[in-house]
Amino acid sequence: MATVSLILVSHSHNLARGVKELADQMANPHVQIVPVGGIVDERTGETVLGTDAVQIVAAIERCWSPAGVLLFVDLGSAILSAELALEMLPAAMREVCLISNAPLVEGAIVAALEASFERSLMEVNQAAEAVSKIQKIVRKPLGDVTG
Repeated sequence: MATVSLILVSHSHNLARGVKELADQMANPHVQIVPVGGIVDERTGETVLGTDAVQIVAAIERCWSPAGVLLFVDLGSAILSAELALEMLPAAMREVCLISNAPLVEGAIVAALEASFERSLMEVNQAAEAVSKIQKIVRKPLGDVTG
């Protein structure tokens, strides 16, 4: 059976690679996780901060799965690049691609685990998005600090 693939879109090449490294620790090896981060500065050849819809399309094509492809994004323009990438895909592929509203790091880790259990695209995304409701630290009210 096919498994959901994951695309990690970040403005930072290093951040995307680091999230992949974490998610790989939770996933079975058959779950494809592809980082897409940064853009190449044509003047210097160095990777700088940014996102590129063409790179995202290439990543989707590289890890395509009929079970679907779930994209995670870090900041606003990454969302725009991911949306543009989906528009560039053939309709049949686009229908089983989804941009998650989950946090990049925690969402990708949970999604990697869920995809390992061969859950559907919607189930993987639902589990990933649910992590945004988990409180990391429970704090006591600070009270009045004005004076």
